[in-house]
Amino acid sequence: MKIGYSFWGFLGLGIRDTPDGGRSHRRVLIDGLRERGHQLVFLQPDRDYLEAGLDLSAHYRWDVGLPDIDILFLEWRWPIPGRNTTWCGAVGHTCDLHRQQQLLDHYTHGLGIRTILWDKDRTLPADDPLRSAPNVNVCEAALHPTPGAVSLLFPVVDDTLDAADPVALATRALDLPLAYVGNQYDRDDAFSAFFAPAAARHDHLVAGKWPRTAPWPHVRFVGRVPFGKVAEIHGRALCTILLLPPTRYAQAGQMTQRLPEAVLAGCLPLTPAGIRGAARFTPTQLHVRDGASAAAKISELRSLAGTPAHAELLADCLTMLDLFRVSRQLAVLDELLDAQPTRGTVAS
Repeated sequence: MKIGYSFWGFLGLGIRDTPDGGRSHRRVLIDGLRERGHQLVFLQPDRDYLEAGLDLSAHYRWDVGLPDIDILFLEWRWPIPGRNTTWCGAVGHTCDLHRQQQLLDHYTHGLGIRTILWDKDRTLPADDPLRSAPNVNVCEAALHPTPGAVSLLFPVVDDTLDAADPVALATRALDLPLAYVGNQYDRDDAFSAFFAPAAARHDHLVAGKWPRTAPWPHVRFVGRVPFGKVAEIHGRALCTILLLPPTRYAQAGQMTQRLPEAVLAGCLPLTPAGIRGAARFTPTQLHVRDGASAAAKISELRSLAGTPAHAELLADCLTMLDLFRVSRQLAVLDELLDAQPTRGTVAS
């Protein structure tokens, strides 16, 4: 099939000043679809070239018009006041939301093109009419998505998982007991409950956009880092703590890309036990109840660093990443793509 794919972000490393977490998994899914014989055309501007100076035109195709397609695939964009809700040409304006609406109006509503909407941030309202449109499937990266939606998790390359060596990861040089890479968005409560108390007892760093840090004067924030540094930071750290926004992610069992990013670099993911489905993501030995238990767990793990027990824990974590294999996510999309005709039913 010819798939029109809309995403606001990058396929390569992108730029430092962006929250685009999709860089860790977007190309994995896209290349997997291409390997299955689908043709893809990207329907948002080529930010890799325009902003990062990376020319990928020999490998991929962009079209900011309205090309002929069989399927519309949207990485869902939502209103962000002062950014994509302003008029075109305003200072700081991004046109991702306007372009998405144009695509919906033309393909989904106008032509009745089959549309797969991947609500990766769970921002689509539960009562949005798109959820009941006959030619629309909504996917979420959650184990327990909104009723009617389908689980489509952030994919990891099968060969990468198969090649990971827990013994080599356990015996690498470490200089940080604790690290966190990611932005602040809706994580203040989890940060205060888990990371901040652990950081009071262990050397650490936090990389990402955290504009409000006054409540935690003892925490070492280093600001945003280039995407290429994410694996380097995780590779230096014994542990991270998985911090999730409570309503949108934790209650739905939606794990971010930070879990596979950390584990594949050898960084053990301490997991708040209250996350729905926590036992499906990580070994219970790494679950923590609060900041005190997180700090104690880090002390315990420091005593195991470099030992066979450390390697066994990493091996268990790698095994549990099977949930995210790209082959599994492509199987989900295969079912959706085969479920209905691609044309002829117009969303109201």
